[in-house]
Amino acid sequence: MLKLYHLEQSRSLRILWLLEELGLDYELETYSRDPETLRAPASLGERAPMPKSPIIEDDGRALVESGAIIDYLTEVKANGELAYGPESSHYPEYRQWLHFTEGSLMCPLVYHLIASAMGCEHEGLQSFTDGEIATYLGFLTRQLERHDYLVADAFSAADVQMSFPLEFAEARGVLKDYPVLQRYLQRLQARPAYRRAREKGGNYDLSVFSLGVA
Repeated sequence: MLKLYHLEQSRSLRILWLLEELGLDYELETYSRDPETLRAPASLGERAPMPKSPIIEDDGRALVESGAIIDYLTEVKANGELAYGPESSHYPEYRQWLHFTEGSLMCPLVYHLIASAMGCEHEGLQSFTDGEIATYLGFLTRQLERHDYLVADAFSAADVQMSFPLEFAEARGVLKDYPVLQRYLQRLQARPAYRRAREKGGNYDLSVFSLGVA
């Protein structure tokens, strides 16, 4: 059976949500963040391959990285459900959004958090980071002004992947000037499978990442 090593208040909720959307059988092992460091506890590394999450196990093999896990679950375990394969005309845009989430959008959001939390903002670098965030959120906004979801006007695993950066940005007050993205996020959070994941996944209070926000 599939097993998810799940860390509260983390990207891992996306994988729990996807498992619920796909209706797959799975075992859940949940960990809480260290209240002082906000990092995953060392005990996660004692049970899983490393103290990071999400991690899934299947047939004795462990897999890390949200994007790779999403590919595995949709393509191998669910026969392509909620995904677009190479035979689909929507494949290029699906792959784009699946990788854009962590490859582009999440990086400056994390820097924004770390610099604020450590009090080490550099004016020039902060300006660059703010500009990158605005560029990426603007790109995403233009897509969602015309469509309810990222690909083919239909919910897909790309939307699951996109959820965490937007929830993270919302917790840090970054989405206040992006009502289109706020409404999109609300559509995602209204899905029954998302709500089941929230119920099963424990603490998901992302306000811990609002450090340094005025």
